[in-house]
Amino acid sequence: MGHAYINFITTAVPDFDVHEKFIEYCPRLLPDERSLKIFQRMAERSQIEHRYSFLQPHADKNTLDVEGFYQNGAFPSTQTRMQFYERHAFTLATRALDQLELNGTTHLITTTCTGFYAPGLDHQLIQHYGLRDNIERTAVGFMGCYAAINALKLARHIVRSEPQAKVLVLNLELCTLHLKTAGTLEEILSFAIFSDGCAASIVSAQPKGIEIKSFESVVLPDTADLITWRVGDQGFDMHLSGKVPGAIGSNLPQVLDTLLNSCPRDDITHWAIHPGGRTVLDAVKAAAALDEPQLTESREVLRKFGNMSSATIMFVLQNMLNRASPVQSLGQGLEQGLGEGLAMAFGPGLTVESMRFSLQG
Repeated sequence: MGHAYINFITTAVPDFDVHEKFIEYCPRLLPDERSLKIFQRMAERSQIEHRYSFLQPHADKNTLDVEGFYQNGAFPSTQTRMQFYERHAFTLATRALDQLELNGTTHLITTTCTGFYAPGLDHQLIQHYGLRDNIERTAVGFMGCYAAINALKLARHIVRSEPQAKVLVLNLELCTLHLKTAGTLEEILSFAIFSDGCAASIVSAQPKGIEIKSFESVVLPDTADLITWRVGDQGFDMHLSGKVPGAIGSNLPQVLDTLLNSCPRDDITHWAIHPGGRTVLDAVKAAAALDEPQLTESREVLRKFGNMSSATIMFVLQNMLNRASPVQSLGQGLEQGLGEGLAMAFGPGLTVESMRFSLQG
């Protein structure tokens, strides 16, 4: 069978940095003073400095956004949120896709878990960019933070069976559309982590970028209720249990060999870990016995952008690819920037999706 490579990765975020505004506003949604104190402490420790949204922050501390999308005491319905998603998803997608050469694209894979409409984003992109009418389309929906790895898995299958294929993968999430008018501490804390973002990538047989080696998937036992994502009357209802980092930390040592897919652990130079939050990265660091520099790219993405669900792991891989490329162009040795890697992302299930890869520069 042939090989498949992620040749290019581009990323984009909306215009407005909403992190400080959300931290300022969200305490009013909490049920009691104890929850408020815990929220403030956790927000200070989150290691997140910026998160982006299409919602422009309001100068009034008691009002969240300029547009009035979130009106005090009257948060929008699911229908209104989906209309907002449809209005802005295409704009964000083009910011990433305008950076790519799309001529010759044969397949289009989209992932999202934060908004849906039909005809969908894929139809809009085909028309806007003049992609071929018979392009093969696949929509990966509602898989959460690990959806990008599943999309890459599908792209690899396509390229290995059709070596001339050029697969465009788009991961787009508008997580900030799903804030609740009131909720538990865990629910409000989750919205202090999530943000909006988009990643686009080209997968082909051209030996450039990141070689996709293999995939593994593990469902951790007795964890199905720790991450849930359901459609409610006022947006999508997120439950992100505080037990998630502990579940990852206690189970990862037992499943790491499976995720590595027979690759010796010491051969892994690059660890692309989905930054689901500071405590998730801390749990992976301890469970996999990683050194702090091995989490540099993941922590950087968390700090600059927060958790953008399915798009986030692609931001991490983009950082690794960008840092590897100059090393190769300067003629320095492979050992100084390239090498074997393992990507991991976590989501509902509780499921761990992994991808073995090799940086080609």
